[in-house]
Amino acid sequence: MTRSPPDRSLTDLADLVAEHFGDYRQPDEFNQLSLVIDNSDPEHSTLVVHIDREQAADLAGRVETFLRKHGAQTRRERHTSTDIHVLATLD
Repeated sequence: MTRSPPDRSLTDLADLVAEHFGDYRQPDEFNQLSLVIDNSDPEHSTLVVHIDREQAADLAGRVETFLRKHGAQTRRERHTSTDIHVLATLD
């Protein structure tokens, strides 16, 4: 499968998030932070960082800051106080 450069960049960004926030992604445990790349719109793929934990807003803020430092545009979707999605795109 061939990936376009924007997809490859989002994959690289997802790898950086996974590495930097690895404490929230433990094998064989509930992951407080999950990563998905949404390719439903191939021209505007989105990295979705799903945060599911108490005090989710604090971690979401740290994730947003990290993503912006790495060139992403972000927006936040709050589903509940413990369930937040941070959406990241690259130009």
